[in-house]
Amino acid sequence: MIDITTDLKIRNEFNRWAEAGRGEEMEDHHLPIALPVLDLMRAEPQDTILDLGCGSGWLCRRLARRARQGRVVGIDLSAEMVRRARAASAGYPNLSFLEGAADKIPCRDAAFNKLISIESAYYWPDPGLSVREIFRVLAPHGSAWILINYYRDNPHSHQWGSVAKVWMHLLSAAEWAELFRQAGFADVRHRLIPDPTPAPEVYTGEWFRDAEEIRKFRELGALLVCGIKTAS
Repeated sequence: MIDITTDLKIRNEFNRWAEAGRGEEMEDHHLPIALPVLDLMRAEPQDTILDLGCGSGWLCRRLARRARQGRVVGIDLSAEMVRRARAASAGYPNLSFLEGAADKIPCRDAAFNKLISIESAYYWPDPGLSVREIFRVLAPHGSAWILINYYRDNPHSHQWGSVAKVWMHLLSAAEWAELFRQAGFADVRHRLIPDPTPAPEVYTGEWFRDAEEIRKFRELGALLVCGIKTAS
């Protein structure tokens, strides 16, 4: 069962992020690791794609340009993120946004042939249930692509758990892959996507101890887990 208090805390925190403009900042922060995933995912003009945890919709707009004859849907737990995504995406007729949670995706079975989630999965209150929901909304032969920076195999991000104001799951690459297999995915793979962004000379923020830790964190890279929903 999902902890309603945890769900509400996450929702409220991301509403605050949206109001502070942090949703728009995510494109700059995440684009260097998201672009290689888009190349691997190979979005086609007629694809139907779900972006789970879409934030302000920056990735959805890129996907909508690739899936010109298809359809892109962005879903986020934060109502304010969804509001801002809609406002920024008015010129995209093949793009829509919904408010919803990863453990109860507000879409019908087999609605999409591709699903992507960037820097969202470790916030899911129940990762196993959420991966099963992803499996449900994918059509046979559909693919899921999950990219995260907070995972057990990258020690340079572990301190995020003590800084964040909401609970985050610190799972290993093997544990994420096993959740995919348990949900029914086949051809489950994982790999690292290094971030080529140069580290600053001096770092004074709260997420890393110093600039050297950021360098090591980016050099190791984000974790990409992907799988295919078989026809059966």
